[in-house]
Amino acid sequence: MKLDRKEILKALETITVAGEGKNMVESGAVTNVLTFGDEVVVDVVLHSPALHIKKRAEDDIRKTILEKISAEAKVKVNIKVETPEKQDANQIKGKAIPGISNIIAVASGKGGVGKSTVTANLAVTLAQMGFKVGVLDADIYGPSMPIMFDVEMAKPISVTVDGRSKMKPIESYGVKILSIGFFTAPSQAVIWRGPMASKALNQMIFDADWGELDFMLIDLPPGTGDIHLSIMQALPITGAVVVSTPQAVALADAKKGVSMFLSESINVPVLGIIENMAYFTPEELPENKYYIFGQEGAKNLAEDLNVPFLGEVPIVQSIREAGDYGRPAALQTASVIETVFEEITRSVVQQTVNRNENLPATEAIKITTMAGCSAVKKN
Repeated sequence: MKLDRKEILKALETITVAGEGKNMVESGAVTNVLTFGDEVVVDVVLHSPALHIKKRAEDDIRKTILEKISAEAKVKVNIKVETPEKQDANQIKGKAIPGISNIIAVASGKGGVGKSTVTANLAVTLAQMGFKVGVLDADIYGPSMPIMFDVEMAKPISVTVDGRSKMKPIESYGVKILSIGFFTAPSQAVIWRGPMASKALNQMIFDADWGELDFMLIDLPPGTGDIHLSIMQALPITGAVVVSTPQAVALADAKKGVSMFLSESINVPVLGIIENMAYFTPEELPENKYYIFGQEGAKNLAEDLNVPFLGEVPIVQSIREAGDYGRPAALQTASVIETVFEEITRSVVQQTVNRNENLPATEAIKITTMAGCSAVKKN
């Protein structure tokens, strides 16, 4: 009895390797088939080291040949396991977006810690330093930037760029801004599921005429959810800045935020942590500091997590008032707040420079169904 190699290959096309979706021949798992009379040798390469997958592949090949080709065939299966090389810890996936040099995500594990206020003040300080700056308000369900930049009633116009119609970001204080708040009434709640919100964000990212930017700041919503994954999948994030207050309940969530960016599946560099509402100094007692929410909690967290500490912002009434009135407090010339945000912004710029000197060009990450789900995947 002589076995036919072509018939064996055709029979093997009915077998699917577990976890790969394609049949053994199409996926390239079967690398060679040799026949010697009634003997057949099948060489197989698998990409999973799991013993049960290896055993199943061997059993499936043997069973298929015996049932579909010949019950008297002598089958030998040689299985080699080649696992993909582990991604270098410093490598970030994807392609850079032309025109935008650095994309920085500003995040917080917990809401109410002043993340949007910090983003707005970082943006205007960068602009004051001479950088070209844009802000993408990715907090779909609670957009703050239109209020903080006094452009709440503004509506982006459409412009034609290279034959394509694109929306033109609103400019205020030298900063280009896009927010879902420009497309909804101030009193209107955005009631969208994740995919709808992600689609809106993609439009503001890719269907907008951002032009040349040195820095794009992304004001992320609190937490570590779907919007964060969508943004990091769509955009090549240069690095992340995490904002927290010193209190324990905020630090616990800030730690989760840092963990999300540093996880193996996300792998976005953390440029550092900013401590907001660090202390209160009464105007009449300028030398006094009252640590209302605890002392140096975020600074200690940065040391524990081995990430840079970018600085602290005190509790000052004018910061809140400036945000509500639509003129970021960092624009207050010769004030303590201007100095505070200048120092923090310099730290952010320096950490960005360090990151770009020591890591490859940033790229958008590839996110799988289970990416970031620590309950099912250990990072």
